Amino acid sequence: MTAGYGLTEDQGLTALLQRKIDEMGYRYRVENHGILGDTSAGGVSRIDWALEEDPVKFLILELGGNDGLRGLPIADMKKNLAEIIERTQARRVTVILAGMEAPPNMSEEYTSEFRQVYRDLAKKYKLTLIPFLLEGVAGNREMNQSDGIHPNAAGEKVMTENVWRELEPLLLKN
Repeated sequence: MTAGYGLTEDQGLTALLQRKIDEMGYRYRVENHGILGDTSAGGVSRIDWALEEDPVKFLILELGGNDGLRGLPIADMKKNLAEIIERTQARRVTVILAGMEAPPNMSEEYTSEFRQVYRDLAKKYKLTLIPFLLEGVAGNREMNQSDGIHPNAAGEKVMTENVWRELEPLLLKN
């Protein structure tokens, strides 16, 4: 979701979040390392590289949606996300975990276990959790592009507010 599929650069989460940070007078720079279609396994392969940029203070970890779309094993996703969290925390970076939901066409058991992964990881690693990044966007035709999956510009604004609610209190402490 952070890759901003189908949008101009200034309409995506990264630009919108940067604008909010700037408007509030915080001195942080938002970098986007999201890759369209990526899975949690792809995130594991890139996390060390992503953390080598300028000093990283926060990581908004938003992965797993494509694992769910592909029906990949939940245990693998959980292991991958845990590895990303552990590597990130080892560098003293604060992780904000953005939860996703499995598509409704998956079994009830799969969707329930998928949702629980984010809660379990947030509890285990003492993370700030955005329960569902697409709250207010998913399933709403007015907030999504024609594919019904990716947020449009209006949906990106709602998604940005979902992140901001959890991020701003952390910025105030630093």
